[in-house]
Amino acid sequence: MLSDKDIKHEFKIKASKDPDKYYATSVLKSEGFKRKKCSSCGTYFWDVTDSEVCGNPSCSGGFRFIGNTPAKKELDYIGVWNEFSRLFKKWGYTPIKRYPVVARWRADTDFVQASIYDFQPYVVSGEVEPPANPLVVPQMCLRFNDIDNIGITGAHYCAFVMIGQHAFMKPKDWNQAKYFTDIHNWLKQGLGLKNDEITFHEDAWAGGGNFGPCMEYFSRGLELGNQVYMMYEQTPSGNKELNLKVLDMGMGHERNAWFTQGKSTSYETTFPTVVKKLYSITGVKTDEKMMEKFLPYSSYLNVDEVDDINKVWNDVAKKTGYDVKELRTKIMELAALYSVAEHSRALLVALSDGALPSNVGGGYNLRVILRRALSFIDKYKWDIYLPDICRWHTDYLQQLFPELGENLDEVEKILEVERQKYQATKQKTHSMISKLVKEEIDSKKLLLLYDSYGITPEIVREEALKLDKKIDVPENFYAKVSELHEKGEQEHQTGREERLNLENVPETKALYFHDYKKTKFSAKVIKITDNKVLLDETCFYPTSGGQLNDLGTMSGQNVIDVFKQGHHIIHVLSQKPDFKEGDKVDCEIDLERRLQLAKHHTATHIVNAAARKVLGSHINQAGAKKDIDKATIDLTHYQSISDEELAEIEKEANRLVDEHIEVQSSFLPRTEAEQKYGMNIYQGGAVPGKVLRIINIPNIDVEACGGTHLKNTSEAGKIKILKATKISDGIVRVYFTAGEAAQKEGKKEKEILEESARLLSVKVSQLPGRANELFEKWKLAKKAAERKKEISLKDLELKSIAEFQGNVLDKVANILKTQPEHVVKTIRRFLKELEEFKSKIKLK
Repeated sequence: MLSDKDIKHEFKIKASKDPDKYYATSVLKSEGFKRKKCSSCGTYFWDVTDSEVCGNPSCSGGFRFIGNTPAKKELDYIGVWNEFSRLFKKWGYTPIKRYPVVARWRADTDFVQASIYDFQPYVVSGEVEPPANPLVVPQMCLRFNDIDNIGITGAHYCAFVMIGQHAFMKPKDWNQAKYFTDIHNWLKQGLGLKNDEITFHEDAWAGGGNFGPCMEYFSRGLELGNQVYMMYEQTPSGNKELNLKVLDMGMGHERNAWFTQGKSTSYETTFPTVVKKLYSITGVKTDEKMMEKFLPYSSYLNVDEVDDINKVWNDVAKKTGYDVKELRTKIMELAALYSVAEHSRALLVALSDGALPSNVGGGYNLRVILRRALSFIDKYKWDIYLPDICRWHTDYLQQLFPELGENLDEVEKILEVERQKYQATKQKTHSMISKLVKEEIDSKKLLLLYDSYGITPEIVREEALKLDKKIDVPENFYAKVSELHEKGEQEHQTGREERLNLENVPETKALYFHDYKKTKFSAKVIKITDNKVLLDETCFYPTSGGQLNDLGTMSGQNVIDVFKQGHHIIHVLSQKPDFKEGDKVDCEIDLERRLQLAKHHTATHIVNAAARKVLGSHINQAGAKKDIDKATIDLTHYQSISDEELAEIEKEANRLVDEHIEVQSSFLPRTEAEQKYGMNIYQGGAVPGKVLRIINIPNIDVEACGGTHLKNTSEAGKIKILKATKISDGIVRVYFTAGEAAQKEGKKEKEILEESARLLSVKVSQLPGRANELFEKWKLAKKAAERKKEISLKDLELKSIAEFQGNVLDKVANILKTQPEHVVKTIRRFLKELEEFKSKIKLK
């Protein structure tokens, strides 16, 4: 099969030979539009004028609406969506709220990059009904491929709103002419454009094996939107028509506001109040005359589309009549200011929706733009604070996205932690850079410095200037940085890869969803492969969702493993079964194991909710594992969790246990579950299927989950937090136990502390003081050892230390793996020093 790029190219040629079949040409012709071929780039386009070139800015002469917009309606940023949704509602569409920009419902991406992402894969495939049909949505999106263009071209963003016009129709209900008419009417009625100010381009689209025609629309050099008609799919036997045809219109919210106002840049119309405040605080001023001459050609400076950016700057400077150095210096200062404003808004939305800056996955790109903003603030010595800018954005967007105001305090905390990390990086690397800049530093070394140490090229350039050295930073540096990091999955799964031939084998009916105490059942044997058995239905829980499988017996033979393969549940016996396919078998599950696993699974939801209350709403589950002796949950958090915070989480978790809250289990259609509970139901990864099993602890936690669960929080018993470890940037793993496992853990710790106290001849309450006393003496011993002096056992009581080490070291090591409290902190420190000292000291 062809690549998406090749099928797009091939289909575009095919569609151009028969436009009446693939485009709404009847509507265009009725409106007086004529088809032409661009004399510059060869694109087929439609307009009502005598122009020989298409609407692309490079063909038509750049942006020609600035200061002279043909739009008869002036719409501010908020007004664009208000007017669009009003008109489309009148034309039969349902306006819906935006989806979170963090795409938790998808396993293939970190962030929403287009409005159609909201409905992939299940709505687009026809498995799940859309929330409305047809619909329109103001979808905030994040993309990081244009970072270096932001601020310069006047039109590029990391975070932007794509206004989506979508329909998901059976072929018999597909009405391409209406969809095109509606968007054409938006241009005429919504923006007040006459037909002689509109140019339509024929194009094609392909993605994920699907493809179809699309129609772009321009006015005075600015692309306002693009209407895609997803109608066909590639198959091994050839191309065929989709069973569900999809309308995917994406329109630039920012561009439409900019176009109707005709301002010098879209940043002034996208966040006008923010830009005005930044002008005032920084003292940066726009040269209206320069901008008027520059902006029609600013689109030429797209670093992704030019080979020699310096040559283009020289060409633009000649066209404007300005010295290239003067022009570039002024434009780059403005671009820096606009970038700070844009990156702040992108961070506000991403962090509010639950993302975190980090050095992996999508969080890496958030850190890229955050540090880019901070480096601009440093470079120009501006007295501005990113959290303040986020608040200004929130105020302006209140009517459009009121939810952004709910987590402002958390956003500020996260940004402040990141600012401190950035400052620490600068201080630590000052000497490193001073040495490096004496060498030759190329783009590869700059990328290495940023990727490995977080050192921005601006910091390197600043240090180089102090030594009168010039560092050339690639214009597309940050685009190259973002390309280095693709989505990384959290590795904390308990599933297995084993494929059996199960063709024509009926799916297994799972019986463990509704009653975790049901451990005895009878079922029919459907298939046997060696020691692996499939039943028509089963209560055995397979390893999945981070929870270990059940164990038990089947017709008296031991079941030693259970796993899933698609919709089949496979039981592994300790030996080949003595029964055959078609037999009825009696099964029994190890009840004690099942109960403990169920307690740890429900406790995972409780701890997740407790951590969210203590640490903030940015807390989400990134992974989990439920075993017999303990469980772990990986939480998204921007720094290590302190002992005090762990104590608060444990206290809150046990409060929820003591509240005796019902744990509700139900099955809901996917769309209904998402609309009722929101996208945070996806904890720990995307959940497949058109029907979701929902575990709801009312007003506490709601998740899509297939595990075995208790009926009430009180059944979990006491929850004990053992420790927390930062396993990667932005992910903290919390270890805990519940029920009988927690009781065993508490008893074990008590015994260890009592034994330690006995060996040191003190009470348990005196252990911290005694351990600290020994540690202080040990420090003296270490200093003496370093001076190579001989030391007296008698003077330092090394006999009792040796006794302590010999009898208690192993036991204390065990407790240190699980016990976070201050009682053993000093002991840990002491033992570390002891091991180091043993290899150095000479004893009499």
